[in-house]
Amino acid sequence: MRILSVVGARPNFMKLAPLYRALRGRDGVEHAIVHTGQHYDRNMSDSFFDDLGIPEPDYNLEVGSGSHAQQTGAIMQRFEPVCLDVAPDLVVVYGDVNSTVAAALVASKLGVQVAHVEAGLRSRDWTMPEEINRVVTDRLSDLLFTPSLDGNENLEAEGVLTERIHFVGNIMIDSLVYALPQARSVRAAENHGLQDRGYTLVTLHRPSNVDDPATLAGLLDALTTIASDQAVLFPVHPRTRERMAAMGWESAGQGDLRLIDPVGYLDMLSLVSNAGMVITDSGGLQEETTFLGVPCVTVRPNTERPITCSQGTAQLVASDTASVLAAAEAAAARRIEGGAKIQYWDGKTGERIADVIAGKTGRPAQAEDRDRVAHEV
Repeated sequence: MRILSVVGARPNFMKLAPLYRALRGRDGVEHAIVHTGQHYDRNMSDSFFDDLGIPEPDYNLEVGSGSHAQQTGAIMQRFEPVCLDVAPDLVVVYGDVNSTVAAALVASKLGVQVAHVEAGLRSRDWTMPEEINRVVTDRLSDLLFTPSLDGNENLEAEGVLTERIHFVGNIMIDSLVYALPQARSVRAAENHGLQDRGYTLVTLHRPSNVDDPATLAGLLDALTTIASDQAVLFPVHPRTRERMAAMGWESAGQGDLRLIDPVGYLDMLSLVSNAGMVITDSGGLQEETTFLGVPCVTVRPNTERPITCSQGTAQLVASDTASVLAAAEAAAARRIEGGAKIQYWDGKTGERIADVIAGKTGRPAQAEDRDRVAHEV
């Protein structure tokens, strides 16, 4: 069986790594990796391959940045010849970025089966490009691997055949479980002169938060207020740094607010696990903080991962100064010692997906499983 995995952004790499390891030892399976180059900064992509033990990609499309149309179109143009050359039995796509939907479109039009890892998530917010990518990719996919049972319910409500849906759990947690011992040995907080639980970690990159100067200014005001009481460590996404520079914003004199370049996966996981609180608009960090029990202020009006709010440590807040500060003040009460316990968030999702792909198992979630988890929620 010839499998082609397509990744393009750092969350994809964390989802690829466990499946790569799970497929590596399977007889009769050839697995090649295509990196679209959607993220091209060393700290935003290549270092994640090193940290997660993924080999160098077999193909790098080197697409780079651009508008959604430009990026999606370029990926399709460059991926099609690869797909024709490799002639895979299955193309595996991950998450909800432009690389995901572009590869799914190419494969499906070539008559190649598509598997979507992290299927069924819905924010129901059509202003989010990621929501469009999710829905289109799921519509095109033959195998849909869901991280939580609300994903099954979403897909079934949209008319997806039950036998195509496989509840396998959260593959992001596989990477976390795999890397956490090494990440803790990195002691990234200590390297920044920070005490465990004595700092706030921040990431902000979504256009809705950083592209409007007034919105970004309000969020920065909230961070500087928090930084007057404790250290705030802010690895700044290239997009966000560009917007801050355009505003002429300077961090000097803004309390203990530390702007740093993006960091690799192990350093980031180390910082998240030891933070007193995380403020973010990242979907992946909502999941990681939930598993680790770290309070998470999610600066978004909605989330495609509602389980992180209902069973985890995340709280959705509006992107204004007062809302962020109020949520930050109340965050400590949401800490879960030992982390949240959610079904199949156990580090074994990659193996479950590999079993389905290899045809060994793959029954959809049984009714009693759905009923039990629905009751727990």
